[in-house]
Amino acid sequence: MYRKLVDLYAGGELPQELEDEMEWAAFPDPDLSHDMATLRRTVELLRQTPAPEFTEESNQRILMKMFARGLDVEPTTYTPSHMQLGLPIQG
Repeated sequence: MYRKLVDLYAGGELPQELEDEMEWAAFPDPDLSHDMATLRRTVELLRQTPAPEFTEESNQRILMKMFARGLDVEPTTYTPSHMQLGLPIQG
């Protein structure tokens, strides 16, 4: 419930009376007031910026950086079910 309330506040989706009440309750705590303001600004900024485009080139650059830092990352490959051999039923 708390997370949903925070999400609604940061997104500016709450009624004005409830937002005012939350801001008034946070007024005595400067850290909480600052967090609320910066969270709202962050959400507004994220909504204004276009979504990043994740391409195959981006994926390869990320993998290369991970390999350069010594991480052993093996991409998982799955064998499609139509490529698997069926075993004979014994009976």
